[in-house]
Order: sequence, then C-alpha cells, then structure tokens
Amino acid sequence: MIIFKSEREIKMMHEAGKLLASCHKEIAKIIKPGIRTSQIDVFVEGYLAKWGATPEQKGYQGYPYAICASVNDEICHGFPNNNPLKNGDIVTIDIVVNLNGALADSAWSYAVGNISDNAKHLLKVTKESLYKGVEQAQVGNRLGDIGYAIQSFVEAEGFSVVREFTGHGIGKKMHEEPAVLHYGKAGKGTKLKEGMVITIEPMVNVGMWQCKIDSNGWTARTVDGKLSAQYEHTIAITQNGPLILTEQ
Repeated sequence: MIIFKSEREIKMMHEAGKLLASCHKEIAKIIKPGIRTSQIDVFVEGYLAKWGATPEQKGYQGYPYAICASVNDEICHGFPNNNPLKNGDIVTIDIVVNLNGALADSAWSYAVGNISDNAKHLLKVTKESLYKGVEQAQVGNRLGDIGYAIQSFVEAEGFSVVREFTGHGIGKKMHEEPAVLHYGKAGKGTKLKEGMVITIEPMVNVGMWQCKIDSNGWTARTVDGKLSAQYEHTIAITQNGPLILTEQ
C-alpha cells in the first residue's frame, strides 16, 4: 500500500533532507586520497548528532554502520572499512537521515583525487540520469516514465542500469511502496499522485548490469569488476512538479 504524505509530513522530510544535503557537502570537503571510509562513517554519525538526527540505516536488519560506502566496483551497501581510499578511486556514500521521525535518503558518488576520463564520464552520466528521472516525477505520469527516461539516457551513453536494486517509497519507514525501477517502458506502472514521496537512485555500471553479493550478505558489486556509480534524491510528488527534498 502506498502511504501518501501531508504537507506537514513533507515539510518535516524536507528539513531532514536539507540536513542530509549539508552533510554530503561536508563529506565532499574531506574526501581525498588516504581517508578511510570508516572515518567518514564516524564523521557522519557525529555530524548528524550535532543537529539532533540519527542515521536510520544503522541497525536496519542488523546493518552495523551509519553509512554505506561503495568503492569502485561495489554497486551499493558497501561496508565502511579501514582501507585508505586511493587516488583514482570513486566512492558512493549513501545516507538515510532520521530527524524527529521524518526520513530522507540520498547518495552521492565522489571522485577521490584525480580520476580517469572514463570514471568522470560515468559520474556525469549517472548524475544526469538521476535528473532525467526526476523530470518525469510529475502528477499523472507513471513510474515507467521515470525508468524509461533513465535507461534510455544511460544506454545511449554506453553504460548499463542495475536491475536488482530500486528506488522506493519513503516516509516514517525507510522502505515503503512503491518500488521505483530505473529501467522500463514509458506509460507503464503505477500512476504518480500528489502526496507520494519516493527515492530515485540509479546505479549505473561501466560494463554489465548484473551484480554479485559479497560474503557479508550485503555488499553488491559488478560481476565483471568494472566501475559502478550512484546518485539519489528523495522526491515529493506535488501539483507544482517534483520537489527535491534532499537539496538545500
């Protein structure tokens, strides 16, 4: 069942989203060769605590960290660790903020030092694909319009869209209905209505779209060892068009 949000609830989620956006801006300042994703994890939990917020994914189904930190061929749900990031790496930091019971979810991929032209192109295309999807998040459109916009753009650039993981509804719970696919057919799927709040979070691979899961049971990585990137926003569907809740 899709849970529709009131204006008050969306406003609260927007406050959580603005805090999350500010956190990502601070992360951008500290990402550099030599930093450990475990340090970023500690930083994020401390930053949120200063503003009275908590990382919602910590403890979710036993997940032990405040962030997901996915490096290079890791698609999503990467565990923070003590391995220093290296010049040329890319890393996706995914965070869900709980501020006074309202949730917001956003992921960004970061360049570590100087990265290859191919990696730069991957980050650019993935970020642009997110906004192609957001443009379709209009009252009266369907979820398939979002997926088609993302998939057609990404594949035209020579990359592939991950199928196994999707966006989702969000509200008082981190994962609500509906599932938001990043591929599909225009005009198909659930119709978008005012009051829906969803995440759009394309994961884009340089090579094949398939994934494999590490022995930790969480971390997904590309089957061919090639790079993967992700960008994500939380979006409210309004009569005035899509409202990005995870921007300041």
